[in-house]
Amino acid sequence: MIAIIVGLIIALIIFVVVVTSIQQHKEKIEAEKRIKVAKQKAIIDESEELIFNLANLPSNPNIVKILNRRSLNAAKTMQELMPEVKGIKKRAQELKSRLKASEDLADNQTDMDDNFILPDNEQQLVAILQCIKKLRVVIKSEQSKGTLDAQTFTAEDQRLAAMQLKINIESLIKRGSQAFNKEMLGSARQYFEKALQTLINSPVKNDYVTAKHTEISQKLEDITDALKHTNAKDAAKKAKSEESELDILFQPKKKW
Repeated sequence: MIAIIVGLIIALIIFVVVVTSIQQHKEKIEAEKRIKVAKQKAIIDESEELIFNLANLPSNPNIVKILNRRSLNAAKTMQELMPEVKGIKKRAQELKSRLKASEDLADNQTDMDDNFILPDNEQQLVAILQCIKKLRVVIKSEQSKGTLDAQTFTAEDQRLAAMQLKINIESLIKRGSQAFNKEMLGSARQYFEKALQTLINSPVKNDYVTAKHTEISQKLEDITDALKHTNAKDAAKKAKSEESELDILFQPKKKW
């Protein structure tokens, strides 16, 4: 009788351990699913934010198409992980429609204007620069995952790189010009030299780079001439001062 009771107790303990293990395993799987779903939601949110910020850049339906496809893929993954999540199916359908619209727009727009006017506001400029950097990271990631072909990636990355370069160069030129106008020639030269070196080191080679290389080189020549003129003026002023001191020193002494 005692052996039976002990056996039942052992069986009960084993049953509890097994049930607990199964429950813990289920909870672990659910926790991992929630983490994966949260990651996909973050991808959708980031893509939405980038599409919103594209309003500050030249129209580029290809980038919008890439971001919409990225969001749709994330929504599909969420649906596979947790099909019971309310609203995810409807969200996926909406993103599918948006992707179709952006594909049609991209197919119908052949020429894209890469020219854009940079804002004077420093915060807006920083926001645009951050947007471009994020876009380059995103399309690189999409290319690595195989959802973006190499040719499209290269074309779009080069276009974004050219915009990023333009922002950096125009900002340096603006600061250099402001310093030059304030006769802060040393600071002005540093800004223009940095801009010129940035152009030289950049893999981007286009008409803008050529034009700016010529413009900045001329600015540096102007600064060199201005520094020579300033140094000559300072030297003349110093010589005149020393001459005046000598005149005072050697002038005839007054008789009292």
